[in-house]
Amino acid sequence: MALVLNEEQQMLKESAQGFLAEFAPVAELRKQRDAGSQTGYGDKLWAQMANMGWAAILVPEAYGGLEFGHVGMGQIVEQSGRTLTASPLFATAVLGVTAINLAGNEEQKTALLGAIAGGEITTALAVDEKIHHAPSRISMTAVKQNGGYVLNGAKRFVADGSTADKLIVAARTAGEAGDTKGISLFVVDRGAVGVEVERTEMADTRNYANITFSNVEVAETALLGEEGKGFKALSGTLDAGNVYLAAEMLGICQESFDRTLQYLKERKQFGVLIGSFQALQHRAADWWSQVELCKSVVLKALQAMDEGDVKAPALASVAKAKLCQVTELSTNEAVQMHAGIGMTDEYEIGFFMKRARPAQIMFGDNSYHTDRFALLSRY
Repeated sequence: MALVLNEEQQMLKESAQGFLAEFAPVAELRKQRDAGSQTGYGDKLWAQMANMGWAAILVPEAYGGLEFGHVGMGQIVEQSGRTLTASPLFATAVLGVTAINLAGNEEQKTALLGAIAGGEITTALAVDEKIHHAPSRISMTAVKQNGGYVLNGAKRFVADGSTADKLIVAARTAGEAGDTKGISLFVVDRGAVGVEVERTEMADTRNYANITFSNVEVAETALLGEEGKGFKALSGTLDAGNVYLAAEMLGICQESFDRTLQYLKERKQFGVLIGSFQALQHRAADWWSQVELCKSVVLKALQAMDEGDVKAPALASVAKAKLCQVTELSTNEAVQMHAGIGMTDEYEIGFFMKRARPAQIMFGDNSYHTDRFALLSRY
């Protein structure tokens, strides 16, 4: 498939660009941060997004969605990277919808996907338990008891974990940490008895949480998919998450470059524009070429998910690994080329670095995905 957008996808991209520039610019991030927002975004933003149909883009038509595909949703997420927009879009409309689509039964899909598409509920995916991403090393337990399950354990770095209505939790019903068999997925109410949520503050001002589950009782209907066979759906969800993180980072790279290029054309030193310095021109040229390559990498990964390509997991790791590299390059170069003013809070360029670092480490950093690609390629 050609690495170009069709007319509808291009229109969606332009629509997202206009909407986010008006209702969720970088200035809004500063506003929410300074106000001590617990969510990182305005109260009305998610409702506006849902009204735009964004919450329904990945939801199948049979459950009230638009079924527009990953390439379409990727354009929205990319534009959100340009404006550093925080919202439940990633945790709910991407991770939540993907997990439910892959693992849920008809009853669960009907109830949950329809509510997500309508903007009625939000979700959060609770996977990691240690500092480093390791989806197979889950030790949190789910034990059958009284016709249901009892959950015990803890999760870290849960995006939107302190505000989501439903938590999609990976727990072990059999086996030992490190086994891919024996992992199950559960849908748990955030307000359930025994669920303790601790909101954590990070440099990007997004909403994350560490969550402890102490003898949390859930009904058998809370099981998402088959008992002990949740790793396949979890892996597919994480693949999608990593491609969308790559799409967001692509937006960060492009906006960082565009802002810096404009600065090079305006800032004077020794009486001349700094953009005339050959050393900076060489650095900018290399930077631009890397970003252009990333556009193709991300689009190919999104297309692979839409097509159900068997190479989609490997392409997801390629996209995440490459974007981790180039996003670090982009944000470092942006701050350095802005020089002293780039280090100040007054200037917005530093915000892109602050968002980039958590995005890079979520669900595996460059090293993790380089190694995963090698394993998937049987190196």
